[in-house]
Amino acid sequence: MKKIFWDGGTLLAPVPPALVSCGTVDEPNVLTIGWTGIINTKPPMTYISVRPERYSYEIIKSSGEFVINLPTAALCKTIDFCGVRSGRKINKLEKCGLTPVNAQKVTAPLIDECPISLECIVKDIISLGSHDMFISEIAGVDIDEQYIDDSGRLNMSKCGLMAYAHGEYFALGKKIGSFGFSVKKKRKKGGKNKK
Repeated sequence: MKKIFWDGGTLLAPVPPALVSCGTVDEPNVLTIGWTGIINTKPPMTYISVRPERYSYEIIKSSGEFVINLPTAALCKTIDFCGVRSGRKINKLEKCGLTPVNAQKVTAPLIDECPISLECIVKDIISLGSHDMFISEIAGVDIDEQYIDDSGRLNMSKCGLMAYAHGEYFALGKKIGSFGFSVKKKRKKGGKNKK
C-alpha cells in the first residue's frame, strides 16, 4: 500500500484524555491532558506535558504534585470542557459537577467520578518547547472497588474508559486480547498439559 508522507507531528494515538487535578480539596483545579503515559516500571513513573501559560502549570510546579484521573466515556463533554476553559476564570470542577476528594499520598485531590486515579509526585521538569514535561513518580493508585473482582484483580474492561485520537474522542470497545496471549500455550482437552 502506498504511504503518504507528512512532516513530523503529534500523531501518536490513541492516548487517554486524562483529567489532571491539582491544588487541594478546598482549592482544586482540573485540566484535560492528552500528553501523558508510562515511562518506567520500577519505580512506576509517568509524565504530563503542560503549556507554561496554563493556569494549572504554576499550581503543579509549586506543589510538586498532581493526580491523573482516568475518566469514563460518560464524562466526554466534561473532558472537552476542562480542556478548553481556564481555571483562572471559573471553577471547572463545580461547573462540571465533579467531586474533589482526598488522596492518600498527595494533597492534590482525586476526582470521585473517575474510576482510576494515579497520585503523582513531580521528580523533574523538562522544558521542551511549547510544553514542559513533568516527570513524576506514581505514589499510589486509587481504584473504585466495583472494578476489583473477587481475586483482587482490576477489571479494566468494565471501567468504561475512553481514548483521544487526532482531535476526536472514542469510547473504548471490546477486549481483543491480553498481554502475552500470542505465545500462551493452549490447554489440552482434559484440563492439564502433559509433560
